[in-house]
Amino acid sequence: MVLLDPSERILLLHGHEPGDPADDWWFTPGGGVEGDETREQAALRELREETGITEVQLGPVLWRRVCSFPFAGRRWDQDEWYYLACTTQTATAAEGLTELERRSVAGARWWTCRELTEAHETVYPTRLAELLRRLLDEGPPDRPEILDTEIV
Repeated sequence: MVLLDPSERILLLHGHEPGDPADDWWFTPGGGVEGDETREQAALRELREETGITEVQLGPVLWRRVCSFPFAGRRWDQDEWYYLACTTQTATAAEGLTELERRSVAGARWWTCRELTEAHETVYPTRLAELLRRLLDEGPPDRPEILDTEIV
């Protein structure tokens, strides 16, 4: 999810490999669909679990990406849908994390586009600063943009 506050900052979570906090990165909130919930319901549930944020206006799907990466001793293959969302609720409280998330999520931070552009940290999806700048300048695309497949 691409969650923006009224100052057009984006919320990113700080993750790391369990057992190795030095192997870290930043990423957008989100996760998998459970049971018969829709992608929209899953996005809002994951946001609530990972950040405690519930006051959200969910917008369109901005981007889609297929990725595959090693994490926590296994390979993860994901089909990601990035929804635009806006909120005025900027305080976070990660109270619904899974056991694995508790061992691998170190916190959350609101980033300006400039901070993201100047960051030396690893951020996913790749090119997020460029994508965010275009979103802020041009608004959401008419249909979801397909991002490059990422295999790490």
